[in-house]
Amino acid sequence: MMVPPLSERPVTEEDEEQFRRESMPHKYTLRQRWADYRADAKANRPKGAKARVRAWLHVEPFYWGMRATYVVLVVGAVFAVYINGVANGWWHAWGDKPTVAATTPTARPAPSASSPTDAAMSGGYQIGPDGVLVRPAEHAASTYTKPELPEEAKENTEKGAEAAARHYLDLIVYAWNSGDTQPLVDMSDPSSNFATGHIANTKEMYTNGWSFGNTATVQEVLRLEAVPTQGGTIPPNTIGVRFRVNANYGTRCKGQSITVDNTEHSSTISLFMTWTDGRWTEVQGSAKDHDEE
Repeated sequence: MMVPPLSERPVTEEDEEQFRRESMPHKYTLRQRWADYRADAKANRPKGAKARVRAWLHVEPFYWGMRATYVVLVVGAVFAVYINGVANGWWHAWGDKPTVAATTPTARPAPSASSPTDAAMSGGYQIGPDGVLVRPAEHAASTYTKPELPEEAKENTEKGAEAAARHYLDLIVYAWNSGDTQPLVDMSDPSSNFATGHIANTKEMYTNGWSFGNTATVQEVLRLEAVPTQGGTIPPNTIGVRFRVNANYGTRCKGQSITVDNTEHSSTISLFMTWTDGRWTEVQGSAKDHDEE
């Protein structure tokens, strides 16, 4: 059987496709070049550590660029992970040493006006465990000292009665600011409605509440004279004292309600002071707005 020459063989579609592929220009891509390089490097890898290092350093500039690119990418990825970890609190920043206070839980102090905590607040005041706003430490009841009876108030004279009446006003202010009504009780006659009203109001205020900043300043003595017994309704040895007073109600708290009144109010205070058992005692009194006089 004779084989015809190549030029006389019938051309099939497979032959034509193979011819077309073989005649197309060959594209030598970057990936193929890198693969050829790796295969050639593996085949020609020198033996020994020193020889490999020397061979690794003596390469073409193209491959040095590839190596530098890989190093930059790796370093960038590591740095991005580090920054993200610091931002999310996975670890501390470089050189930032955690303190004991930041890592060790501390005991939470009890609610108080001088030690701010995470307790509930209302109107800028902390709510105490009893549900009442905590009184500020700088205005605590202990900051108000009990007034001392002046020596002049120990004399059985009109001036002594005036000094005793001034002291009595100081006891009213002290009771309102501290809640201590006992000094006021000690200088008041049990029959005095004026004293009973002040004592009751103060006690009611300090039931789930408190007050501070109350003041009463005598501006003028309007009357100072002996008072007739009026058929036995007024005890003997009684001196009537009438003052014009500028009063400031200050800050009052009831439960979780705060009332602040720093406006000065002008009032007229009348007190009947009776000399009995060697001292002055308030037996009756009244308070009115100064404009009503």
